[in-house]
Amino acid sequence: MNTMDSLVELDMSQNSLGGGQQIQYNLPNKKLERLNLAGNQFSGAVPYSISTMPKLQYLNLNHNQLSGDITDIFSNLPSLTTVDLSSNSLTGNLPQSFTSLSSLKTLYLQNNQLTGSINVLANLPLDDLNVANNRFTGWIPNELKKINSLQTDGNSWSTGSAPPPPPFTAPPHSRSNRRKSPGQHSNGNNNSSSGGSSGIGAGAIAGIIVSVLVIGAVVAFFLIKRKQRKGAIPELYEQRQPFNSFPSNEVKEMKPIQEATTVEVESLPSPAAVSLKPPPKIERNQSFDDDDIASKPVVKKSNAAPVKATVYSVADLQMATDSFNMDNLIGEGTFGRVYRAQFSDTKVLAVKKLNSTVLPSQSSDDFYELVSNISKLHHPNLSELVGYCMEHGQHLLVFDFYRNGSLHDMLHLSDEYNKPLSWNSRVKIALGSARALEHLHEICSPSIIHKNFKSSNILLDTELNPHISDAGLSNFVPDAEFQASDQGSGYGAPEVDMTGQYTLKSDVYSFGVVMLELLTGRKPFDSSRPRSEQSLVRWATPQLHDIDALDRMVDPALKGLYPAKSLSRFADVVALCVQPEPEFRPPMSEVVQALVRLVQRANMTRRMLDGEEASRRPDDQDHEFV
Repeated sequence: MNTMDSLVELDMSQNSLGGGQQIQYNLPNKKLERLNLAGNQFSGAVPYSISTMPKLQYLNLNHNQLSGDITDIFSNLPSLTTVDLSSNSLTGNLPQSFTSLSSLKTLYLQNNQLTGSINVLANLPLDDLNVANNRFTGWIPNELKKINSLQTDGNSWSTGSAPPPPPFTAPPHSRSNRRKSPGQHSNGNNNSSSGGSSGIGAGAIAGIIVSVLVIGAVVAFFLIKRKQRKGAIPELYEQRQPFNSFPSNEVKEMKPIQEATTVEVESLPSPAAVSLKPPPKIERNQSFDDDDIASKPVVKKSNAAPVKATVYSVADLQMATDSFNMDNLIGEGTFGRVYRAQFSDTKVLAVKKLNSTVLPSQSSDDFYELVSNISKLHHPNLSELVGYCMEHGQHLLVFDFYRNGSLHDMLHLSDEYNKPLSWNSRVKIALGSARALEHLHEICSPSIIHKNFKSSNILLDTELNPHISDAGLSNFVPDAEFQASDQGSGYGAPEVDMTGQYTLKSDVYSFGVVMLELLTGRKPFDSSRPRSEQSLVRWATPQLHDIDALDRMVDPALKGLYPAKSLSRFADVVALCVQPEPEFRPPMSEVVQALVRLVQRANMTRRMLDGEEASRRPDDQDHEFV
């Protein structure tokens, strides 16, 4: 779609598009004014590419399967008048960028799971607003109550018209009265409660003086007691000192703590390979009265082991990705977007920005536990962790960058500059991927279920060695999240659709689907094909043991350059992996052994044919291929 630069209106509503897949991130964006994808089956987050549509006026994504937070994508959309995101599964607070929608007239957010307040909508020029059936809290701003068409039912609103004033804050009229000196008289316009008195009597002044003396005595008494208490308990004094010993000029220079950010205990170091303990998480007090000062901050301790990895700051990663520019976007998956990061030392890495489905609570402790777990995964065919960033509430993972992209792109998005994968390369990719899954299933303790094994998560280096990404991330996402994204993808095992649970054997099924992609060059599910051929597994499985049918279903890009024996053995492994009954699928160690034997037999044939005593036979072309 990225070539449709002149498109003004795109309406694909009320179809069955998506099939559980995410909306493409490279939607037409230069001149698009109206985008309607309502009534489909798209999943994932609201696409970030919407932020690059400066002329967009109408956006309708209702009745899909969208989930996760609504990110800050509305800052540069001054022409947007209508937004309909209703009837999805969106979560989290409303983004601050909503305040930039200066032309917004209609906003429909009903039937989601959105939380927090709706204060960001208070100053918008809305005529129609529907936020019903969410999880909003707080007060409905008075500005919004003036809207003629306002629907707010089905939320947990606070009662009353406005929140109470902050603690220890005097009302405005009290502050103005304090500024008057005791001898100041009221003028003729002053509303006095004493009838016609024009000043303060001598008796009142005497009473005030006596009151001040009494209060001063009480304060002096408590100050003396407090000094005695400090002398008796020096440890408590040491705990309190950092809060109350600032000189007045330092207090003035301190920046106020904003509500949306977390307290930063100490700055993260510059990128360096260091072994760190998880940083403490401090729960900020709401008001600093005397009791709050006397208490220590609450610190949560994580049981995660120290991580030996490079720690990056947000500034480092923003500079390397050009502020996460869309031009550096490599891809978008279940866990978030991945960006190409170019560092000053010419090193190129891949940065994954985790979305809220991975860390719903936005907890730094949970993130550090995730980093600790995946940093322990070491295998030549796994994409291993290089570094991470957990600064300013951001959760980012840094991995090696593989210049040949993913297997999905290599198979399905090949262009004139990319040569098709040879048969040798396909077997090599299958074997390396099988070894990675074998490591996760049978070497790691406890076993790790990938849950998200597919060709787009198989990354290829310059020598076409496979590296599996997203390993270890699945433990932080509920199975239901994966099931929703798997529906219609063609990778999900039959039992996952029925039970909603992933097992080692469901990974084996997904691996078999990837092998079918390698064999046929087809996508796991392709709605553009005839109905009987849309599901790759259903179409291919009956033909896997028919030699003539195999020749017809093999990827045309190979142009017949493959050995029949190797193809047949490859198909036998596929048939075992995609069996509908999970108990009949082999463990990954047996799959690895079968593929190793396939390669060894080909190598043995090659050595025999290269020997002086070998004679040429009609199928001697096998020695050129695995």
